[in-house]
Amino acid sequence: MKITGTFLDEISYDIPHQNWDEREWERDFQSMKSIGIDTVILIRCGLRRELAYPSKVLMDRVNGLPPYRDLVDLFLNLAEKYGMTFYFGTYDSGLEPEKIDFQRDLDTNFRVAEEAWERYGRSPAFGGWYLSREIAVQRGRSAEGYAKLGAFCKELSGGLPVLISPFIQGVKANTDLGINASSITLEEHERQWDSIFSCIVGSVDTIAFQDGHVEIHELEGYLRINKKLAEKYHLQCWTNCETFDRDMPIRFLPIKWDKMWRKLKIAEAAGMEKAITFEFSHFMSPNSMYPSAHGLYDRYCEYAGLKNEV
Repeated sequence: MKITGTFLDEISYDIPHQNWDEREWERDFQSMKSIGIDTVILIRCGLRRELAYPSKVLMDRVNGLPPYRDLVDLFLNLAEKYGMTFYFGTYDSGLEPEKIDFQRDLDTNFRVAEEAWERYGRSPAFGGWYLSREIAVQRGRSAEGYAKLGAFCKELSGGLPVLISPFIQGVKANTDLGINASSITLEEHERQWDSIFSCIVGSVDTIAFQDGHVEIHELEGYLRINKKLAEKYHLQCWTNCETFDRDMPIRFLPIKWDKMWRKLKIAEAAGMEKAITFEFSHFMSPNSMYPSAHGLYDRYCEYAGLKNEV
């Protein structure tokens, strides 16, 4: 199994900025293209007050700060130049699902989607939508939010596909939340997501679960359930192969190649249809600020039978 998609994260939550502009981003898109990446996903167009483009909606509604560079325009131009499909990521308030003003948050994202489609929808690279909220189980009205926002984006854009990338409530997720508990059982995971999928069917086209929150020996069982449920509800089932390491005391560093290799093999065995990653530019790129990412790129090229031309 090969990585053919990546998130683009320059409105970062918990990883450092590389302070790239057009020249550096173009070099990285060239590197993505060289290994077969055909899909790029903006993880969010805004987080709290930070923005990826000069959104009048977000500057008015959340007092958003105007960015130095319109990254959406930059990414769309590069995606078009290098033959990639771009997914636009929605706005994330940074609040927990139970604490948001649900209707105001939804209305804000409706307006953002309208604004983004008006500004960028004519780009031939604009190929889909990414709903940025991440959940592992039903929280607040998250499933309803997916359904309503996904349906709105699809209607607005003439049916362009909608992607979500939730996580599994594994032991590593519990540690992050300060909970001393083992991973969610397979049975409970299936029950939760059967319910969520039944709510979002028709509004979401693709599910790409993050693969880093459970121990490696547990992963295949969850991926097989994801695949079974996706088939039941006629959804595409991808894997989000995280290329950063959750097991290190420093957050976050590029993952050890052996771990990434095992996760790709498991995803292939479980029947995942496509592998995307969070995320190439920091953790897997030969242009990354992390030297160990350069090594991960080299090992991946060897694994994938690719000529390393960098």
